[in-house]
Amino acid sequence: MADFTFAPLSPNSLLQRSARAFPERMAVIDGDLRLTYTEFADRCGRVTSALAAAGVQRGDRVAALCTNSHVMLELHQAVPARGAVLVPINTRLSFAEMQYIIGHSGARMLVATQEFDARARELAADLGIDAVVAGGEGDDYEAWLPAVPFPEDEVQVDERDLLAINYTSGTTGHPKGVMYHHRGAYLQAVAMAYHTRLAPSTGYLWTLPMFHCNGWCFTWAVGAAGGTHVCLRKIDAGDIWTALHGGAVTHFSAAPTVLTMIAEHPAAQPLPHPVHVDTGGAPPSPALLARLTPLGFDVTHLYGLTETYGPVAVNVWQPEWDELAPEEAAKLRARQGVGNIIADPLRILDEAGVDVPRDGETIGEIAVRGNDVMLGYYHDDDATAAATRSGHFLTGDLGVMHADGYVEIRDRAKDVIISGGENIASIEVEKAIDSHPEVVESAVVAAPDEKWGEVPVAFITTRTGSEVTPEELTRFLRERMAGFKVPRTMLFEQLPKTSTGKIRKNVLRARAQKRDPD
Repeated sequence: MADFTFAPLSPNSLLQRSARAFPERMAVIDGDLRLTYTEFADRCGRVTSALAAAGVQRGDRVAALCTNSHVMLELHQAVPARGAVLVPINTRLSFAEMQYIIGHSGARMLVATQEFDARARELAADLGIDAVVAGGEGDDYEAWLPAVPFPEDEVQVDERDLLAINYTSGTTGHPKGVMYHHRGAYLQAVAMAYHTRLAPSTGYLWTLPMFHCNGWCFTWAVGAAGGTHVCLRKIDAGDIWTALHGGAVTHFSAAPTVLTMIAEHPAAQPLPHPVHVDTGGAPPSPALLARLTPLGFDVTHLYGLTETYGPVAVNVWQPEWDELAPEEAAKLRARQGVGNIIADPLRILDEAGVDVPRDGETIGEIAVRGNDVMLGYYHDDDATAAATRSGHFLTGDLGVMHADGYVEIRDRAKDVIISGGENIASIEVEKAIDSHPEVVESAVVAAPDEKWGEVPVAFITTRTGSEVTPEELTRFLRERMAGFKVPRTMLFEQLPKTSTGKIRKNVLRARAQKRDPD
C-alpha cells in the first residue's frame, strides 16, 4: 500500500501551493515585468522543461551568474524541480574564481543575466559548456523556453537529495562548495517566513544577493507566504528609497554596511509604514540603530553562515525588553540570539568539546547541528571532517552563552575579515601578494571602516632594492581576485615576529585598529 502519511520536504512544493492558493496575486516585480503566481509557476515549469530538453538529468549541476531578477528566482524553482543542482555564483568574483567554481562543481550549463553576457560566454567557451543569457540582444533565455511546460518532466526527489552547492572561501584561500539538500532548504524557508512574519501582503525588496546562501532561502520563503518578490538588480540607496516610499515594500534584508548607506542617503525620511529589516554579517551598532528607528525600520539581528543555509540564529526580541534603558537594550540587540525555530539549540564548546558555563563570560566556539546545516563540502572530505567535532559543525566564531540561552560573539576566527557582509580569507590575500616577484612575505589583517565594517590592510616586506608600489600591487591583485578582497592600505616594512618566527598578527591588528580611515 502506498504511504499516504509521508511526502518529501522540498521547497518546490511551496510555489505549487501558492500557485493554487494565490493564483492572481503578484509574485514577482522585476523592472517593468509583472508576474502573478499563475504566470510565475508556468514560467518555472517551462524552464524545467528547457533544462530537460537540454539533457540536464537528475544530479547534474547548473551554474547561475545572475543579478537579483526573475531569472534567478525561476532557476531556484526549476533546477531543483528537475532533480538537478543549482550552483549560484557570486557576481563579484574574479574570472579565475568563477572559472574554478564552475569547473570544481562540474556544472554542465551556465545561465546568466544580460549584465554578465560577455563574462558568461567567455567562461562557457573556456570550460566547454553551454551558456544561456537572459536579456539583451537575442535573449537566448526566452528563445530557449518552450511555449508550454512538458507534462512528463516532473522528477520525484528525495528530501536529502543535493539541491544546491554554494561556494564560499570561508577561512581558507580555496573556495569550498557547501552542499544544501531539499529538506534543509524547505525548513529554512519556513523558518524565515515565520521569524520575519511574511504574509500575502508582504513586499520583499531584494537588497540581499540571491546568490548568497540562496538569498538566505527567502527565494522560497516569500513564495511560501504568497508575498511579492521586488527585484533590485543593483544596490543603490536612492533606488532603495524610491522603492520604500512607493509603499509596497514591507521587508528586506541587508548587511549593516548597506543599512548605513540607506540611513545616510539624502532621500532618507520617515517611511509611510514600518518596514521589517533583517541584518547579518556583523552586529548593527547602537548608533546605526538610533538612526534607523525614527525612519520606521524595525531591525532584527540574525546570525549564520553559508554552511547553515544563512541565518541559523535569530535575536528574538522579547516584549519585556521594551522597558529597558536604551543602552541596555542596545547590548541585547547586539547579541546573535537563539537557534531559529527549525534549528537545534546552539552550543558553545571548549577545546574538549564540552559546553562552557552559561555565564556570559567563558569563551568557546559556536557549534551548530540540525536540519539547516550543510551536508558537507563538495568533493572535500578533509575540510568537512576538519569543521566538525562532537557531532556539530564548528563555525569558527568564538562566543559566550548567556544565562537566558542567547549566544553572543566575542571574537571572530582571527584571520577572517568581514567586509560588507562578505568573508575575506586573509591567507588567500597573503598568498596572492606573496606570488608577486618583488614580495618576500606579507600579513593581512582587518581595519575598521565606517562604510564596509572592516577592510583588509596589508603589511608587506619586499626584496632589497625593490621599487614596487601599492598601485602596481593593486593592479596585480585585481587580476587574481575579486576587488573587495584587495587591501585598501599597503604598508611596506619588516614584519614583527615571535621567537619561533611566527608573524605577530596581534601586533599588526592593534596597529591597523588605530589607523585613520583612508
